[in-house]
Amino acid sequence: MDSIYVAPLLFFFIPFLFSMLGMGGAQVYVPILFWLGMDLKTEAIPLALLLNVVSTASASITYLSKRLVEWKVALVLGGSMAIFAPVGARINVGLSTKELVLYFALFTIAAAALMISGWKPKGEKLTRGKLMTLSIPAGGILGFIVGLLGRGGGAFVMPTLHIGGIDARRAAATSALTITVAALSGFLAHLAMAAKPDWLIWALYIVAVIAGSQTGSRIMAGKLQSRSVRFIFGIVLVCIAAALIVHDIILA
Repeated sequence: MDSIYVAPLLFFFIPFLFSMLGMGGAQVYVPILFWLGMDLKTEAIPLALLLNVVSTASASITYLSKRLVEWKVALVLGGSMAIFAPVGARINVGLSTKELVLYFALFTIAAAALMISGWKPKGEKLTRGKLMTLSIPAGGILGFIVGLLGRGGGAFVMPTLHIGGIDARRAAATSALTITVAALSGFLAHLAMAAKPDWLIWALYIVAVIAGSQTGSRIMAGKLQSRSVRFIFGIVLVCIAAALIVHDIILA
């Protein structure tokens, strides 16, 4: 268990990177906490969602101050996600660990492909009104994934917003606020159903995540270009998916 106390040092660097991408880092937190020996359903997933909330909320403060957030879209999408996240959490309880890891990896690969390719549907750019309307069903699907897989949803929210016509930097900033709402709903659902928190250990992770997310979000808001954000986002997701498939499916 000593590694669980040392690991928060690593959890400074994860939100440092992921806050630049409008993500909380749950897709990395879950496998790392799982590999450190935490139970997937009762410890790793609930803690990952909590750290996701802390990271994205911290980053959102920076992005809101820089006026990078499409906050109306964020609240509609995030609200829809929050409603459906508990549904995914309920189904999570009945699935095996190997099934969860496989679904987690496949969804991550799909999101990576969208961002690296830069694909967008042909035709007229969506207006903010149309994007907000589409955010309701899209949020329902993404919220279900949040609850099911214990991830904040940023791997899918940012591509969804970018495909909808929002610049990659603004999509990342908007994604952070959206995920804060959705991940909080997912965390509370897991806390009520199955979580077994060790609050002393969890507090160490929270402090590290706040420091990392504040540093990373300030760099993104001031220096990074949209193309760089999109490319970094895709490469990170490919690496995560590959590690999950090799470690927990092929070698299992």
